[in-house]
Amino acid sequence: MKKKMFCALLAVLILTACGPGTQERAELTIMSHDSFSVSTEVIIAFEHQNNVDVVLLATGDTGSMLNKAILSKDAPLADVLFGVDNTFLSRALEEGIFETYNSPLLADIPDSLKLDPQNRALPVDFGDVCINYDKSYFAEENLQIPQTLEDLVRPEYKGLLAVENPATSSPGLAFLLATIAHFGDPGYLEYWQQLKENGVVVVDGWETAYYTNFSASSGAGPQPMVVSYGSSPPAEVIFSETELDEAPTASITGHDTCFRQIEFVGILTGTPNRVLAEKFIDYMLSVEFQEDLPMQMFVFPANQHASLPEAFVAYAQIPEQPASLPPELIAKNRETWIQAWMEVVLR
Repeated sequence: MKKKMFCALLAVLILTACGPGTQERAELTIMSHDSFSVSTEVIIAFEHQNNVDVVLLATGDTGSMLNKAILSKDAPLADVLFGVDNTFLSRALEEGIFETYNSPLLADIPDSLKLDPQNRALPVDFGDVCINYDKSYFAEENLQIPQTLEDLVRPEYKGLLAVENPATSSPGLAFLLATIAHFGDPGYLEYWQQLKENGVVVVDGWETAYYTNFSASSGAGPQPMVVSYGSSPPAEVIFSETELDEAPTASITGHDTCFRQIEFVGILTGTPNRVLAEKFIDYMLSVEFQEDLPMQMFVFPANQHASLPEAFVAYAQIPEQPASLPPELIAKNRETWIQAWMEVVLR
């Protein structure tokens, strides 16, 4: 009898020792582009809740990240991939790198952001690439602020716009796509020819355009208009060395003047950590995670219940009719459009 009681007690002790409180921590790897940022405490909260170590694997820009995910899809480098946007979405889906996941949190996301009916790629955030302008310049010059893409080729705006090369810049590509959505193909090429004749300035990347060419940021740049983001005006206030009563910049948000970029997350096909991957995606779509995004990456949360920081509410402008193109059309024509643009604008 004592032997039976001892064996039973031993079994209980063994089960207790192997229980959830002492289990070895799992590891979940999140593959992303280099611009992905989230507060440390937000990641730690998920780790504590799920007894897991989250490994963030940054793999270059969006294109480089996607290429690595495709090349390694038979032996995935991670469990979850974040950062594919609507300009690369079709390619990601065609390559079959994602597994379907019908997260219950999708109910809190507007249908306009859901571009994959099979829910292999779930929307996390969005942002608008718009033309930002220097308020002081237009006021001092008593110059009317352009409202449409067509306005930009008028003579009074000659030499006043800086844009990024779409072959080397994400916002540059987004603005090119906005012109294609608005003027069609090949109509966009005629429009860019007009922009060229009106002195549009082309630089390689956003940092040069914003911090060297843009008059409002550098204080000495020659262009009072620049292709940037709808979140740039609140960023000017948040990062200003002196307290500002209003943003020194604003966005032109007329019909088709902005292009909406949507970023997605998906479970990589073949992950051995499917359950944890689902939990992490649910967490990314939750209000807690979503409300951390604006101040980390200066994007807008996909979850419609997430609140925005005060500066975003006060100074950010969200266009009512942003330009858009089907992801599959972008995937099919991206390189052709860029090459044609280079021949017209850079030759």
